[in-house]
Amino acid sequence: MTPKVRNAPPHAGSMLESLRGLGYVPATALADLVDNSVTANASEVGIHLEWRGEDSWVRIVDDGDGMDDNALEVGMRLGARDPRGDRATSDLGRFGLGLKTASFSQARRLTVASRRKGGSIVCLRWDLDLMGEEHGAEWPLFEGPAPGSEHLLEPLDRMEHGTVVLWETLDRIVTHGFTANDMIELADRVEAHLAMTFHRLIDGPQPEFKLLLNGRVVKPWDPFLVGHPGKALESLDYRLLHTTGVTVQCHVLPHRDMLKPAEQEAAAGPNGWTQQEGFYVYRNRRLLLAGGWLGLGDGGKPWPRDEAHRLARIRLDIPNSADAEWKINVLKSMASPPVRLRYQLHRLASETRETAKRVFAHRGHVTSASSGRSTALAEAWQVRRSAQGTSYRIARDHDLVASILDRAGPLKADILALLRLIEETVPVQRIWLDTAEDKETPRTCFAGAPEHEVQGTLSSMFEALVRYRGQSPDEARERLGRTPPFDRYLELVAALEMKDSE
Repeated sequence: MTPKVRNAPPHAGSMLESLRGLGYVPATALADLVDNSVTANASEVGIHLEWRGEDSWVRIVDDGDGMDDNALEVGMRLGARDPRGDRATSDLGRFGLGLKTASFSQARRLTVASRRKGGSIVCLRWDLDLMGEEHGAEWPLFEGPAPGSEHLLEPLDRMEHGTVVLWETLDRIVTHGFTANDMIELADRVEAHLAMTFHRLIDGPQPEFKLLLNGRVVKPWDPFLVGHPGKALESLDYRLLHTTGVTVQCHVLPHRDMLKPAEQEAAAGPNGWTQQEGFYVYRNRRLLLAGGWLGLGDGGKPWPRDEAHRLARIRLDIPNSADAEWKINVLKSMASPPVRLRYQLHRLASETRETAKRVFAHRGHVTSASSGRSTALAEAWQVRRSAQGTSYRIARDHDLVASILDRAGPLKADILALLRLIEETVPVQRIWLDTAEDKETPRTCFAGAPEHEVQGTLSSMFEALVRYRGQSPDEARERLGRTPPFDRYLELVAALEMKDSE
């Protein structure tokens, strides 16, 4: 028996209003439109945000290949393409929804005008306020711009080919209380997002295209500070096994103390240091996901974004043929690695996080394993972990501590009691609170200390090594030169000399 079948098309007005709630913000919506321009081989894309109160508008103009009437109608139709179909390797789209859903998320009227080389201008328009008002057309797609908006499409008159996308009735942007200053702030947020999203496409001596916002060139923001001499890690490209075309490059940024003030602000990124740590997932060099650890972690718990690992950033490139496998969503804001690749990504991320943690803890000064640290002095503090918790103890065999105890005589018991008192009263909670509030580790390693204070401590250490440990002056200087924090003060170390015996 043949089953009965019903045709249940969606109600146009209700469906379009529902699609407005996908979760776009103006910056991500505009990035989706730039994707279309890049796919159309545009060499220049210009975005303009115009403040006119309730009549404000947004326009995107590109000099791409353009569309004829048939191609434009297809492009304006929802779900114009099957996301399962084959695409060109350079295609930044997938669902055939971006133009419409991104535009409707911010505006109630979407107008697109386009022309191919040698062709005439064609123009179609969606208007959510007119849905259901046209007899016999539940999905009314109007020809031409709205009356009074013709002048906003004029840039296309001066172009041989290209496309203009116009947003009007910006009910999701120009809300109650929205002012001209808010529009300026919005433009700043849009610029920061576009600079991050397309940085690999608009950077370099021969960028793939030029991006402008309100007539100003958008400058790329590089999350990785590629080539910066202060970086602790900038790996080669790793090609993941058991997949095709997926590459990874690991980066650990310089500590803030090793950056100039302008570099510090720039390197923090649009969302700040902590939110920008983690994986940066790219498809065709276009950024999809900025930061986060892709659900990776230890012991069944995903890694959080925290201060200790904020310098770790990992570039991950996937081909557009892997969209479904990586669960790329319509907004291009989520990605989930296939199970078979998680072990490789976890290993690379763990190593990067560990390096980043060391750099953060030592304020950027980390000596590599190959530099001979084995001859350095022992750490003054020892970390002990047990079932009862973690404790911090001053090393009794530290050269300076041991030499003082050897010479202490009757004061030895008092000195040991003082060391124990210091150990038991380390203000751990206060340190954690200050670190969380200041977004920075407390000052250590003589940071900001005058030179004579460093010299005084160095001299005492030098005396302990030579006079009480039996080392030669050259041996003592060499060891101190390899020991943090004195390895930052090599000139002071080289000038050390024994004092005359009293």
